[in-house]
Amino acid sequence: MTASGARPGLTARLGFRIAFLLAAVLMPLTIISVIKSFDVVQETRARAEAAVMGETVRAASGELRLIQEARGAATVLAYSIWPNAQNTASCSALLQGLHRQETQYSLIAFVPLGAISLCNSAGRPLDFAEDPLFQMGEREPKTSFAVKPVGLVSGDSVLAITHPVFDEAGTYRGLLSVSLQHSGLRVAADSGASDRRPLSMVTFDHEGNVLTASRPLDDLAPALPRDRALAALAGDKAFSFTGMSGVDTPRVFSVVPLVSNELYALGSQLPDGVLTGKFGAVPVLFPVLMWLASVIVALFATERLVIRHIRKLSASLKSFASGNRLVGDIEMRAAPLELRDMAHAYERMTDTILHDEAELEDMVHQREVLLREVHHRVKNNLQLIASIMNMQMRRTQSPEAKRIMRSLQDRVMSLATIHRELYQTAGLSDVHSDELLSTIVRQIANLGDGPDRRFSVQTDFADIQLTPDQAVPLALLVAEAMANAMKYASGHDGTPARIWVTFAQKGETSAVLTVRNTVEADHSASDTGIVQFAGDTPREGLGTQLASAFAMQLGGQVERRRQDGCYEMSVRFDLRPLTEGEERSAPAQAV
Repeated sequence: MTASGARPGLTARLGFRIAFLLAAVLMPLTIISVIKSFDVVQETRARAEAAVMGETVRAASGELRLIQEARGAATVLAYSIWPNAQNTASCSALLQGLHRQETQYSLIAFVPLGAISLCNSAGRPLDFAEDPLFQMGEREPKTSFAVKPVGLVSGDSVLAITHPVFDEAGTYRGLLSVSLQHSGLRVAADSGASDRRPLSMVTFDHEGNVLTASRPLDDLAPALPRDRALAALAGDKAFSFTGMSGVDTPRVFSVVPLVSNELYALGSQLPDGVLTGKFGAVPVLFPVLMWLASVIVALFATERLVIRHIRKLSASLKSFASGNRLVGDIEMRAAPLELRDMAHAYERMTDTILHDEAELEDMVHQREVLLREVHHRVKNNLQLIASIMNMQMRRTQSPEAKRIMRSLQDRVMSLATIHRELYQTAGLSDVHSDELLSTIVRQIANLGDGPDRRFSVQTDFADIQLTPDQAVPLALLVAEAMANAMKYASGHDGTPARIWVTFAQKGETSAVLTVRNTVEADHSASDTGIVQFAGDTPREGLGTQLASAFAMQLGGQVERRRQDGCYEMSVRFDLRPLTEGEERSAPAQAV
């Protein structure tokens, strides 16, 4: 049990204790980290990004010169090659002579619309049908750049630059292709002012395709940003940023446009000494220490002041919710005020629940005993009435009167059977249909079965829970339908008459009762019990009227049909929610 006493002051509250401890520990660390870290990080990062941008511009100057020269050569040759392209020999001699003078080019070729180049510096036919730049030029003639992992002549990775070729009338005739080997473009190797922080260079186009690199093309992850695509870096202005590389190392990146909207250079470098050394000692060390101190203090304070008490209270709550009615030890003298109040409220709540549950269990037990006793007495009274009727039948001489009294006695016995089953199986709020109907059908079949008439009864009952208000009329309906089926059922060729009784659920909220029996082919409608005759005026029999009345109580309607030598009666009705039975069986509230 928890202790109660005078109401503590502000210092006993949980919020005050946690706030005071955290404020005392974090105040100096927060002031130092905000003042020092912010200034150092901003200044160092800006200086490093500016330095990397300058290094990138300087390192890209050699590649930019070669690429621009190759682009200029492709442009000039594209405008002058068409008159010579008609003569393959002179065209090839022109390009081969240029290739001997400009050794940095691995291939110079004019590619006509047929994609087979006969005019080239290689001196042999070359097929450009699968070349992406050739396919692109057919769709949109313009100057283009592309990296080919395997060149047609060199066999190594090359940078191809193409320019469209037009005739005098302005008709597109093909393209002029100039290829540069990557090995010749690596004029800016991984080097710099410090060998410990080399500058890595990558050139790419506006679509994000890598054109050249100072590193091997299969090892570009350390030189590329991890969370930014190259296509997203394309723009009109140069800029720098700091981020993580593809191998999760911090780097400073700089993007410089080499050819506006076409070609870009990306330089990257490891941070300098401030970012890797002092940055870890001053701007990073203090926030880490502050975080560690905050975590340690928060964990200690929360565990000491809150968690251990909540854990104890939670264990008791879970045990109580799972059915264990022993509250257990929830001593909380050292707990904050809020938790002590919660423990007191929990104790009062459990005491109230236990008291109310005990009263409800007693009331439910009493009501169930009374309900079962009612069913038992009704069953005994009905059996007594059946016995009296049996005595009266022995004294009656009229066969018609005996037949009528026998029919009434059968119905009374059916009612007695139903109440016996309700007495044995029914609860306060629901009844299992399969148990109830199976017994009733078996009882009715035993009453009607004899040496002169044999029946084959097949049943299929779904386990559907019913309210008592629906279970009673359903049981009466089954008894009446069974009695009617046994009365008019007949076999074929000396075989026993067959009767099928099924009860199944349809959808979420409805059920269907079906009673079917075999009849002889020459029997009239009256033989099925649908219509009885008195003179010349047809009328419904008593069994038919009772079945219709029970179906109306269920909220359904009787449907009858005859086909394939069988007579069938079915009733479909909506199932009532079990909460209705619970509300009816619930004890009345005190006013």
